[in-house]
Amino acid sequence: MSNKEIRILLIEDEPSLIFTLRDTLENEGYIIIVCEDGEEAVEKVQEHKPDIIILDIMLPGKNGYEICQEIRMLKLTIPIIMLTAKNQELDKVMGLDIGADDYITKPFGVKELLARIQARLRRTGTYASNNNIDLLQLGKTKIDLLESKVIFENGNTNELTAKETELIRYLLKAGGEPVSRDKLLEKVWRYEYSTNTRTVDVHISKLRAKIEISPDEPKHLITLHGVGYLLRTY
Repeated sequence: MSNKEIRILLIEDEPSLIFTLRDTLENEGYIIIVCEDGEEAVEKVQEHKPDIIILDIMLPGKNGYEICQEIRMLKLTIPIIMLTAKNQELDKVMGLDIGADDYITKPFGVKELLARIQARLRRTGTYASNNNIDLLQLGKTKIDLLESKVIFENGNTNELTAKETELIRYLLKAGGEPVSRDKLLEKVWRYEYSTNTRTVDVHISKLRAKIEISPDEPKHLITLHGVGYLLRTY
């Protein structure tokens, strides 16, 4: 797929930033759709079906967190890069936890944004071609990766976030081999420059509580201390 076929939805209300990003991204060959009002954002997503979304947190009508949540509630797995003027760890973790795929803090360099867009698009293609399993069986528990849902033998279900689903897919791709926290930060969260692995630990703990019958004695999502995490499918 060439850049000319790739549609980017830019959800941003700052005119100068819209002008700069539209000019830069169109020069790179991307098709740019702009939405300046948070209230219209989800409708624009459904109408245009973009390949990737650049989403500011501070918007009129609805903020970026609310928009991101609504997109993920629709079971849409479009990559979302959040723009924020905040640089607090809690704000970043909150955005990632509700389903954003990456974040970038203002002010930022255009080259950095382009690199992150390209990385997200490559990853989307990788998952599509190398990880075609959509229904995963863990013992007597089923995980529907398309619907982001865990289905237990007794009929009870748990909903997964987009990030939890992506985490399962990446661990599954490892073929039962352990994956380090740093590798998960790099590949799932794009935290190349962060040394904080607590984000991974928190997500693993939440995911384990959703997929294991006995989370305190896990059989599938295993911690190997000093090594990382692995997913057993038997």
